[in-house]
Amino acid sequence: MNRRAGAVAALEASLGHSFKDKTLLERALTHVSVQAAAEQVHNETLEFLGDRVLGLLAAESLVRGNPAWREGDLTRTHAALVNGSRCAQVARGLQIGAALRLHGSASKEGARENDRILGDAMEAIMAAVYLDGGLEVARDVFKSAWSGALLEVTRQAAKDSKTALQEWAAGRGLAPPLYRTVSRAGSAHAPVFTVEVRLEGISPERASAANLRLAEKAAAAALLGREAGR
Repeated sequence: MNRRAGAVAALEASLGHSFKDKTLLERALTHVSVQAAAEQVHNETLEFLGDRVLGLLAAESLVRGNPAWREGDLTRTHAALVNGSRCAQVARGLQIGAALRLHGSASKEGARENDRILGDAMEAIMAAVYLDGGLEVARDVFKSAWSGALLEVTRQAAKDSKTALQEWAAGRGLAPPLYRTVSRAGSAHAPVFTVEVRLEGISPERASAANLRLAEKAAAAALLGREAGR
């Protein structure tokens, strides 16, 4: 087995999906520079489809995990989760660079480490997984490959809304917000926490999420959105 074939096999293992149609994976890994050299099918069409598949799965994950979030929070976090830099980061985690099929000159110019090329390939791979295994398999790949990215962006969103609420309260001479866990429901593998946030002289807000940090963020966002909009 040559080096690239080994990298492709390792990628399948990392994805947790063995392709029934190996040509789909090969196409997803083929950069347009190869076509320029020798009439080969490249990954641009798969990239287009993969962008939509990834967008759907990311949106679904955010809505399920953060049912109390407002549209603005979802939109900002979704953008951070599926942008080109994030896709390239995930691609590096899966070591996609070593499995890419590139024209010799592109490879020598550092294309295997190029954010744009890696991000596009990641989107194309998501399309290939979807076409080969269906939406449920693509969902499993997303959950695994994007788990770290999802935690990072949701933590950042949680930090932002809580900080914003505290600053809003301070600007009005109010004591810092108080958070109280109201309940925990669901299974050990899929818990749902409900949190209430209070500010002096203001009606409280409640929100639910998959962990306390995110529930606090959602409650803070809900209270801030209600009061700031008045």
